[in-house]
Amino acid sequence: MIYLAVDLDNTLLKTDVLLELIWSSFSQSLIQFLKTRSFNRGQIKRKLASFAELDVTVLPYNSEVLQCIQNWRAKGGKVALVTATDQLIAEKIAAHLGLFDEVYGSDGQVNLKGENKARFIVERLGEKNFIYMGDSEADLPVWAVAAKAITVNAPPHLRKKVEQINPNVEHLGSAKQSIKPYLKEIRPHQWVKNVLVFLPMLAGHQFNLPTFGISLVAAVAFSLTASSVYVLNDLLDLQADRAHPRKRHRPFAAGDIPLSHGIWLILILLGVGMAIATTLSWPFVGILLAYYGLTTAYSFYLKRRIIIDICTLAGLYTIRIFAGAVATGISLSVWLLAFSIFFFFCLATVKRQAELVDHCHRKQLKASGRGYHIDDLPIISMMAIGAGYVSILVLALYINSPQVQLLYTRPQVLWGICCVLLYWITRTILLTHRGLMHYDPIVYAIKDRQSQICFLICLVLFILGGIL
Repeated sequence: MIYLAVDLDNTLLKTDVLLELIWSSFSQSLIQFLKTRSFNRGQIKRKLASFAELDVTVLPYNSEVLQCIQNWRAKGGKVALVTATDQLIAEKIAAHLGLFDEVYGSDGQVNLKGENKARFIVERLGEKNFIYMGDSEADLPVWAVAAKAITVNAPPHLRKKVEQINPNVEHLGSAKQSIKPYLKEIRPHQWVKNVLVFLPMLAGHQFNLPTFGISLVAAVAFSLTASSVYVLNDLLDLQADRAHPRKRHRPFAAGDIPLSHGIWLILILLGVGMAIATTLSWPFVGILLAYYGLTTAYSFYLKRRIIIDICTLAGLYTIRIFAGAVATGISLSVWLLAFSIFFFFCLATVKRQAELVDHCHRKQLKASGRGYHIDDLPIISMMAIGAGYVSILVLALYINSPQVQLLYTRPQVLWGICCVLLYWITRTILLTHRGLMHYDPIVYAIKDRQSQICFLICLVLFILGGIL
């Protein structure tokens, strides 16, 4: 009987299990990850498989390959999973799918890949007594001894090589790479947060082209650097994202971008962002490095520490304002800093509130990858309300200060901004409580019609206040 032998990485799965295990262990414990060092690739896989958490039920499976396996079994054929992935993980995946008659993986000593895999399959199944389904050049020795070769998403040059060594060949999937997943991954919609770089210019009433140009360059540098962090965070949160109804569609979690491209994407975005930053000033580069260091610490550790994570998120917003001040040389007022701290603490808390409400609706007692429990929701909501209202109080005190009398001809008009913010903050927290908030309040505000109207009203009031 001819077997259908199926590879795992980038064939049955739209991802690479070894890289999955590396990022999972890296996210859980850097010290434990370093303990997996070994000169033997098979030993590395065994150590990672025994330590790293990998939920096989949410991995991105290739639906076309699954359909081929089901069709083969429907005809009475037998299927074997033959992979370089460790046997422990291979057996978990096989048990979850229930589609394989035999499962063979690396055993901690021998890495079942390339020539090793070809020899192993011939010993177990016999030469030309199996059909092999794979995806990479490492599978060429296996295809050479197979009765039929099936490639999955193979590039044109690999398809030609397979056709030369095995005339009985079938190609599944497309090797074409779209730029859309990469654009989605760097999250350009999140760049709107970097308009905070322009706040020192607006608050200091420095309305001139050179200052605007400097602020714009600073915002671009911040956007690229922030995107680098988004990529890193998505790689570290693969398991948590796949368990989330919306985040599971992110490119890395869905398998739309190879995990091997992740590190290059991080380095390119960070490198270009820093290169742009050097055109402004070294103090600005220092601020950007501090931002990157804090966000990296957040991704690895701080996001799991209750309250500290919210303070960190609020600080990351405020750093953008500092960056704008450093880039343009404009001094920040105490009023602006005080308002920013409380207002952004409110937004960061709303983000956690939205996550907890979402977990509550899905009947999960603890937020995945966070330190909060569903029972914390009332306290988190009160924190959001308190911080939001205090930020409005700070703004009200600022409007009544002597400084405003010098900057505006009609400062009494600015009281309207306080009323609009009071409405917007209250409505935002209420919508979040009802489970209608996007997991990021900034993204939600950009798309929400009433939030857009509130922003326009505040802008009009700011102008009517009489900018000198």
